[in-house]
Amino acid sequence: MSAKRPTITDVANHARVSKATVSAVLNDGAVKDATRDRVLAAIELLNYHPTQLASRGTTRRDRSMVLLIKEYDNPYYAEVIASARATAEAAGYTLLVVSSEGEYAAERRAIALARGKFVDGLIVTPVLDEHADLSHFFDLRRRNVPFVLLEGVRGLPASLVDVDNVEASRRAAEHLIGLGHTRVAHFAGPAYSAHTQERADGVRRAYGASRLPFTDDAVIPAGAHLEDGYRAGIACFRDRPADERPTAVTCFNDLVAIGLLGALSELGLRVPEDVSVVGFDDIALCRYLPTPLASVSVPKAQIGEIAVQLLIRHIEANQPVPQQKVHLDAPLVLRASTAPPPSAAPDVPPLGRPATRAVRT
Repeated sequence: MSAKRPTITDVANHARVSKATVSAVLNDGAVKDATRDRVLAAIELLNYHPTQLASRGTTRRDRSMVLLIKEYDNPYYAEVIASARATAEAAGYTLLVVSSEGEYAAERRAIALARGKFVDGLIVTPVLDEHADLSHFFDLRRRNVPFVLLEGVRGLPASLVDVDNVEASRRAAEHLIGLGHTRVAHFAGPAYSAHTQERADGVRRAYGASRLPFTDDAVIPAGAHLEDGYRAGIACFRDRPADERPTAVTCFNDLVAIGLLGALSELGLRVPEDVSVVGFDDIALCRYLPTPLASVSVPKAQIGEIAVQLLIRHIEANQPVPQQKVHLDAPLVLRASTAPPPSAAPDVPPLGRPATRAVRT
């Protein structure tokens, strides 16, 4: 038989305050700092999770969690959401989906609203630009509100489900270098994503493992959307002579890569004959493009499923449980969008690492 779940009465008794004081702390009411600290310490020690109905002294019936994503228009999230929803509903939870659209203020409001409505927990892809104040995440920790991240936040102890972005990006760039490309560019993602730096670092590592010199202009700011890839592609390829433009590009995600494909077509450049392109995420559309797109295959359904399972583990535990970090494999899926450059030399610089592990479809 499982242990009894702690109640607001247990917290009040442990902190030597009234239930009204505990409620005031949970709702940011006027409470002396020393009393607030004592209540929060009791909440953490007892692993108490506030619930909307329990706070009214009734039996808890409805259970819910929030999945906070960053872009509504990115098909990547569709598979994550579908898997997360199926896993949540099978366990008796309702999944609510909210998008911050990459805006820190929107993320903060959504988290505050979710906490105020006493959802059981959150799964979050955090906004991480240089100006972001992450105090709302640390506040969740202090209040013992369960949450799971889909991107790591430095210095924040939290359960995480992600892929090794550096390694996956390195594989993609090393595949292109192994084909004979000596001018490999990376169309980088938005400033609000930790994955942006990680994927750019993967390209740097691929250069470092070869004889090719890496220069900072090999990383080209783009973004996360179709139009970002298109604009970056036009700017990169329109005015450069053939012997100065990249012959291969890895992209922050598939939307950027598809936008780049549109720009290259408009400029009369062929893929892969003139330029090889690799995306990231492997959304379903990749295989149905006129030139099927090679991409790093992120296990989206698995991410959604594991994130919900981890969150439920934190929600339903009768005592604090250790944070867990899960990094899933993301293999490179090869399709028709990559090939050797037209003037590839027969002697390709050695990479100094094992051959890229890839899946061909």
